[in-house]
Amino acid sequence: MSPLAIGGIAFCFVFGAACLGMLLHSRLPDGHLSGDSRDAIKLATAIVGTLSALALGLLIASSKRSLDDANGELRAWSARIVLLDRVMAQYGPDTKEMRLVLRALLEARIRHISGTYGAAAGVFDDLDVEPLQDGLRRLTPENDAQRWLQMRALQLSGVIAEAHWLRPETETEEFPSLFVAFLVIWLALLFGSFGLLAPRNATVVFTLLVSALSITGALALIIDMDHPYLGLVRVSQGPLVLALDRIGQP
Repeated sequence: MSPLAIGGIAFCFVFGAACLGMLLHSRLPDGHLSGDSRDAIKLATAIVGTLSALALGLLIASSKRSLDDANGELRAWSARIVLLDRVMAQYGPDTKEMRLVLRALLEARIRHISGTYGAAAGVFDDLDVEPLQDGLRRLTPENDAQRWLQMRALQLSGVIAEAHWLRPETETEEFPSLFVAFLVIWLALLFGSFGLLAPRNATVVFTLLVSALSITGALALIIDMDHPYLGLVRVSQGPLVLALDRIGQP
């Protein structure tokens, strides 16, 4: 389920709970909303509010770590691409076609980050490094220097291939749905108490509407940030563009 869909469902629950609380406000006997009853409700909602704040803090920390890890992986991947290109350039003209393959690989990754690809399976097929590794293995070094450069190129391509096959796991990883469900329930209880204790007028309804929209929108953005290669909040393709400018040089 997409983050926007989760945010929309959460908004319906949260604002619906606030409306239900306002509806109950006019139907409950006066004793149920006396001073002591209000104090008890406020104490209970304070606990729920604290739990909700802690849960949101944990979600933000988890999503921020995912985004930072993706940015770090992208910078490291770009640096290894440039380094591999330099190693092949030092090997000699035999690697000219493989350097073109490396450039195409980098361009495919940029298109992937830009979101111009369709299905994820096709994306990862286009980012496969194995054809490049096959070409490196077929090289016939003429001296010790070329032999070392071939081994170094194979080592770098192996690291790039490992990152390639690890990426689908991180891009398709689902957010903890049970955790989000409990958070939405806590927020619904919190806004239900707001509606129960608040007077029924347009200002209160508008305030609750904007507040529910804000907090569920933030929840959707947090979940979206946990998928830095797929969502609206994505990693920057700046390191890839810089790498593209540097590779292919003589």
